[in-house]
Amino acid sequence: MLDKKTTRLHFERAAESYDGSAVLQREIAKRLGERLDYIKQQPKTALDVGSGTGFITKDLLKRYPKASIVALDLAHSMARKSKQQGSWLRKPHAICADAEELPLKSGCFDLLISNLMLQWSNDLNKIFSGFHSVLAPNGLILFSTFGPDTLHELRQSWSSVDNVPHTSQFPDMHEIGDAMLQSGFINPVTDMEIITMTYSSVRQLMRDIKQIGASNTNTERSKGLMGKQKIKDFEAAYEQFKTEEGLY
Repeated sequence: MLDKKTTRLHFERAAESYDGSAVLQREIAKRLGERLDYIKQQPKTALDVGSGTGFITKDLLKRYPKASIVALDLAHSMARKSKQQGSWLRKPHAICADAEELPLKSGCFDLLISNLMLQWSNDLNKIFSGFHSVLAPNGLILFSTFGPDTLHELRQSWSSVDNVPHTSQFPDMHEIGDAMLQSGFINPVTDMEIITMTYSSVRQLMRDIKQIGASNTNTERSKGLMGKQKIKDFEAAYEQFKTEEGLY
């Protein structure tokens, strides 16, 4: 289980530093947006759930110039960043809300898109039931999320130090597909891509995770200060993932 209050707080604090470290998030947002190139549907209304600073929102504004675009995020500071996308002539609407409790009318969106938000949910069935509710008949949902192998290097390294969870647990795509079917979606299509990031140091990896607000919020995490020796032991364990080029 994730501590939703702590999750929100982390993202509130990360709004200013997010764009400087969110290389992976931008790349996945770009790939997700490219999927829309093959969709002939021209939505009149579109919802970006978990909008962050507005990568997807910005694309939707350009892609659908006549549509009403709504950005929704758990953190108020992130929603405010999304609200700044667009021009003075046309900006998105912005809502600060929990994706598990969408404050929206049924059937009001032709398109729902979500980039790397689902992993912050404690209840996939509740999430997808809400998504299904706000989508209009024949509406389209398009999303990305992290799979169970994400950050396995970090988890494996920490496992040699202690038995406390240091990352979130990411859902398998079969779990996601089942949750979609149970929520009423028809013919969901899921696929997987592997993207490998490299860092010059383990500290850089940890710093980037913190600066995008993706720090550990597992309710079973250690809530005390991390001792220097534990950090050194973790970094030593991570050496097994160092490449021939000296990257991690």
